Amino acid sequence: QVQLVESGGGLVQAGGSLRLSCAASGRTFSRYVMGWFRQAPGKEREFVATISWGGGSTDYADSVKGRFTISRDNAKNTVYLRMNSLKPEDTAVYYCALSSRNRGSWEVSRHVSEYDYWGQGTQVTVSS
Repeated sequence: QVQLVESGGGLVQAGGSLRLSCAASGRTFSRYVMGWFRQAPGKEREFVATISWGGGSTDYADSVKGRFTISRDNAKNTVYLRMNSLKPEDTAVYYCALSSRNRGSWEVSRHVSEYDYWGQGTQVTVSS
């Protein structure tokens, strides 16, 4: 079993920055792909960013590319999402997730269905 706990959300003005953290416990974190997703009211959960278990490969949604950075510290069992130049349309509940599929160290995943464990989410609100 895996537990994921997000933190770092909050209220920020447009153009501001936040760093989300997701602490994992209960499994060998360092061997699994991690992802960040978000869900705005009335919308489906959408992909934001993903990172390979080795940390060398990342992928981003077009809407956040160049503004958000995903990273991980396997020694701390933690994945991060640095968000810069925030926009009101970034407002959502942000979730981290772990995919327990066996993958190569370079592989990543954008697909909600490929993630088995989810955190409870952290609210990010960007005011205009």
